[in-house]
Amino acid sequence: MFAGLGLAFALPACAQPAPMVQEDADPALWVVRDKDTTIYLFGTIHVLKPGLTWFDEAVKKAFDRSGTLVLEMVEPDQETQQRVVMAKAFDAAGPLLVEKLPADKRAAFLAALEENKLPMASFERMQPWFAAISLSVMPVQKLGYDAKNGPEGVLTRAAKAQKKQVMGLETFEGQMSIFDSLSQKAQIDLLTSTVDELPEAGATMNRMVENWSKGDPDGLAETMNKDMKGSPEVKQALLVDRNTKWAAWIAERMRTPGRVFIAVGAGHLAGADSVQTKLGKYRLRAVRIAY
Repeated sequence: MFAGLGLAFALPACAQPAPMVQEDADPALWVVRDKDTTIYLFGTIHVLKPGLTWFDEAVKKAFDRSGTLVLEMVEPDQETQQRVVMAKAFDAAGPLLVEKLPADKRAAFLAALEENKLPMASFERMQPWFAAISLSVMPVQKLGYDAKNGPEGVLTRAAKAQKKQVMGLETFEGQMSIFDSLSQKAQIDLLTSTVDELPEAGATMNRMVENWSKGDPDGLAETMNKDMKGSPEVKQALLVDRNTKWAAWIAERMRTPGRVFIAVGAGHLAGADSVQTKLGKYRLRAVRIAY
């Protein structure tokens, strides 16, 4: 879920590099345009294995034509990240994390830490939502998925090389605040569901990447909706509210001439609550680019 939304934070890698196998991928791409403004919408998977050749054909052409790259956020420096994480993701005074969990969920949580060779001492002061993210990346890292291979990094490097403007729809602190604002119940539900789904996390990730590579947003939406079905609060905060804000941003940006390439988590561009659907409020239509 986090990878599909573009919210899988880059944690220390624990896997050996996967063998380099070149495989063509054709992710979905949309365009919103009027007489003097063109905005491309490209969905990303935040972590990928090496070897997927997606930055070509229509995606590369649209990017090269654009003067601005817009991401969910522009990654801040390490000092800023550490400061924000310590302020938002840890609870220095409250009960220990395991004490916040329902009694019947504690054993599974501790077993998940042990299986992934993660010390309890590192988790005991974590907020439940951050523990969920930290646990969720472990199975996919073991399969060779890495943020360094993700589209955000590739696009950012290409934008800098071409001297394009790079900007974010949100800030790192803003993203962390979304999680931090979740109710304690929603955070705990998120953590316990993450633990329950860990055995299938690798298979789920592979399926999401396959759908993304084939340009199948409906298939991706089906997986995302299944993951979010158990927590309406999480879906509202991580998906619906943000898509609504981003659609408003796009509508406002359409007033300024130019070409913009927006790259956000693929889950935001799929399903009934997608950014494309929210654009209907502004009488804007996102058209799928065939390639």
